[in-house]
Order: sequence, then structure tokens, then C-alpha cells
Amino acid sequence: MTVFLESIPAWRDIRRSLAQDTVGFVPTMGALHRGHFSLVERSTAECDVTVVSVFLNPTQFSDQADLEKYPRDQDGDRAALDDYGVDYALFPTFQMIYPDEYRYKVAESGLSSQLCGASRPGHFDGVLTVVMRLLNIVRPHRAYFGEKDYQQYLLIRDMVQSFLMDIEIVPCPTVREEDGVALSSRNRRLSAGGRKQAAAFAKQLREGDSPERIRSALESLGITVEYVAEDLGRRFGAVFVDGVRLIDNVVLG
Repeated sequence: MTVFLESIPAWRDIRRSLAQDTVGFVPTMGALHRGHFSLVERSTAECDVTVVSVFLNPTQFSDQADLEKYPRDQDGDRAALDDYGVDYALFPTFQMIYPDEYRYKVAESGLSSQLCGASRPGHFDGVLTVVMRLLNIVRPHRAYFGEKDYQQYLLIRDMVQSFLMDIEIVPCPTVREEDGVALSSRNRRLSAGGRKQAAAFAKQLREGDSPERIRSALESLGITVEYVAEDLGRRFGAVFVDGVRLIDNVVLG
């Protein structure tokens, strides 16, 4: 049975009792889906104890409207975590994560300004800061991140290495629906027509022959393209469908 915690001091008491156990950690923003639980399954296979956090982090949203529309389902999340046999689930508040009101933050000066960072100022500052704080709270041996957010994974991996943190950051493959759409909490906001456009986005990233032609093909379907780019051995894309921002990436070759 999952132990649900809303108190950091209570978790720290428990954490001291786990000194002999390998702790795996899956940080999430809630509205959980099979993609999240693929990370949980990896953690439970590799670690003695698995911890999941559910915290919708406002500091990584540059658009307040986007934050307000982000899917929320705390009751469903709690039930699903219990069904999956997660050992501990943390549901911290903003004040617990940011007692300094976000005066102090982690910033990166290279990769964070590219791809998704080019159009979302401050986004990766918020991501890196909240992950750093959560890692300091949970103190895991391993933390698991999906490759759908590959840029985010790289930044978190490099942050942990740069700050000499003794934590393994484990990348996990993107989980997709049968139509190829990468699982995302944001998919809940798509209409039936939007879902078909999302499938076309995934197909073009996978099968298109150049960023320019992919952009043209997507725009001909009425999809607003933020970027399609090839870097780091992958093809990345970000689009808007039904006003919902979707991202994806595939390995080149």
C-alpha cells in the first residue's frame, strides 16, 4: 500500500529509516498516464524502494494560461499510484518546495536556450530548480526521466554531474499510443480532430526527410509549428494542436 505524504519532515524521518535500501525516484507534475508508470516499473525493477512526487511546478510555465489549463487529477493520481504499488508518494505544496519564494534558482547557459528554451524564457530555470530541490528532499540513488523530454533529460543529467551529486539519472524510452502519439498529460486536452493532427506530427517526425519539408507538411494540415530541428543525433519538434503545445523527438537513422 502506498504511503502518501504531504510533509517534508515526515518524509525525512522515513528516509533515515531507508539507509540500507536503494531508493528510486520518479518526479511528475501529475495527471499520470502509462508513460509515467513505465518509469515507475523501471524503478521498482531496479530499486528496493520507489518514490513518486506529484507537484505541478509553476516556475517552469512562462504562460500563466498554460499553467491554469494543465490537466489535474489528484484523486485519480492517488488511486493509480496505489494500484501500481508505489512505496511512497509525495504531494508537496509550493511553500514546501519554494520557502524562498523562488529567489534562488538553477540556470544553465548553453543547451537551455535552444529548442524548447528558445521560445520559453525561464522554462528550464524552473525545471532545473524544482528537480534540484526534489532530489535534495528525496535523496535517491536513481531518478527516472522519459526521453520524450530529451532536452530536459540532458539538462538534468548534466546538472547532477556538474554539481557532483551522487545520483544516477536514468533515461527511459518514450511510450506511444498505437497511432504513434507520444503519451503526455496534455493529450487529455485534444479534440478528436486534434488527436489526428497529433498522430500526423508524430508520423512526420519519424518519416519526414528534412525539417523544412516536415514543417511544410505539418502546416499544410493546419498545424502551427514552433520548430522542427535536428541536433544531438535526434530530430526534435514542437507544435500547437488545438492550442495545446506538443513536443516529440526521434532518433535519427
